Amino acid sequence: MRQVGLFDLAGTALELGHGTSKALQSAAQNAQQNVRFYPDFYSWLAAAGRCLLAGYPPNLVWWIEDRSQARQSKNSIKLHHSESIQDFIDNGRAACCHSSEDRWALLYSILWRLKHDEPQLMELAGDPEITLMRKYAKAVFRDVHKMKAFVRFRQVDGDSPRYVSWFEPEHFIVEYAGPFFRRRFANMQWSILTPVGCVHWEGDGELWFSDAVEKQMAPSSDKFEDAWRVYYKSIFNPARLKVQAMQSEMPKKYWKNLPEAQEIASLIGTAEARNRQMIEQRKKVDKLHCGSRPSHPEQIVKKQLQVEKLSPLNALQLQASLCSECSQGEAATQVVFGTGPENAKIMIIGEQPGDQEDLLGAPFIGPAGTLLTNALKRAGIDRDQCYLTNAVKHFGFEPQGKKRLHKRPEASVVSACGKWLQRELEIIKPDIVIYLGATAASTRFGQQVRVQRDRGQLLKRDNQRHLITVHPASILRMERGPVQQNAYVHFINDLKLCAVSMAEPECKPV
Repeated sequence: MRQVGLFDLAGTALELGHGTSKALQSAAQNAQQNVRFYPDFYSWLAAAGRCLLAGYPPNLVWWIEDRSQARQSKNSIKLHHSESIQDFIDNGRAACCHSSEDRWALLYSILWRLKHDEPQLMELAGDPEITLMRKYAKAVFRDVHKMKAFVRFRQVDGDSPRYVSWFEPEHFIVEYAGPFFRRRFANMQWSILTPVGCVHWEGDGELWFSDAVEKQMAPSSDKFEDAWRVYYKSIFNPARLKVQAMQSEMPKKYWKNLPEAQEIASLIGTAEARNRQMIEQRKKVDKLHCGSRPSHPEQIVKKQLQVEKLSPLNALQLQASLCSECSQGEAATQVVFGTGPENAKIMIIGEQPGDQEDLLGAPFIGPAGTLLTNALKRAGIDRDQCYLTNAVKHFGFEPQGKKRLHKRPEASVVSACGKWLQRELEIIKPDIVIYLGATAASTRFGQQVRVQRDRGQLLKRDNQRHLITVHPASILRMERGPVQQNAYVHFINDLKLCAVSMAEPECKPV
């Protein structure tokens, strides 16, 4: 195979076969390009690489699936992986199996942006194209999960046993899911037939694939059919029946191909009567073994504080869990306290927990937390060595339908939570405090602070160094493109000041 060129993709060299001429590059600017390729991820990636080298912008490329084209293997494309490219490949391999017709154009648009001035694109969880790609990948992962759960092999009579199954996927997942079944049923000869393609295994060698077939090609029963039904009836518990949950995990569209599904309607219909029968037949002398009522949460916390040997930070967290000094805590799920080592050199303060933080009880674990983690890593700071907390410990929100939308905390709420933040600072005694956004900065510098004016410089007060910068959520809210990328780079550069200052203590007194 001829090898013609390298291009840098988010700090990664991608080397492709099949070169492109200068004449082709010069004609690439305005002409519509029909690109034919074998419809799998690595064949598409090879074609996409040639398009990038030729300078074809996404709006001029028309992707045409063509099984007559040469198929490219993974080994024919030399990738020097970065984290961004590996993330793209992991999600792209799944997303390209989605049934949506725009999947190839979407992947090429993301690849184009990764090469042209947006190397951190994969880290921006709020970007519409990244969101759509991950949505496609998630749908494919779910479809593969259902295939693994609901494929039922039936034995076909012949010279040697062969097992054949019929499955109806929502997406083009046959080749993607095939390796799982090869590992799972390695010592069988089997075929999985579907209306979008078939996969076969002969017991050794490689999987092979064939065109789609009709359902009539698959067997409708075998000698093990009754065993499936008996087994399913024996494990069915009418007392734990939740029809909606069952149909969510095992949708009705799969029932027609499951031997045990013939019993489901009857089992659901008789569940209530079987429950009544079990209740009537229970022993009359049975007694409920109920213990004493549990203590009130406040009593439990007080006992823990008295009996257990807690660190000052853990004791403070227990005390904060009972806080009810502001109205914002009434609707929140729980207090979200800080996390990190008590001897942390860097303390990071945000505004307040978000929706996911409120549900899971830890700070910076949502999209903004992911962006912060990536930015800290690029700045040379280990998040696990930092103490992360918020100025406000309860999630403040406004309900909108089923969603809870962030609501900026009032000054009275920030003031009520101030004692917890002050005690955290006294216990941690960090060398550097990073304030993410105006609310966090105001807890130390008052309402006169201006983030855009005061950011990007180390300030010294009370024998501590302080850095004001933006909150990562503000970057996620920006319109995607160069503006968002520049804001992300600016944010990283702010954080780099902390890494540098650990060795160089000079900073501006305030």
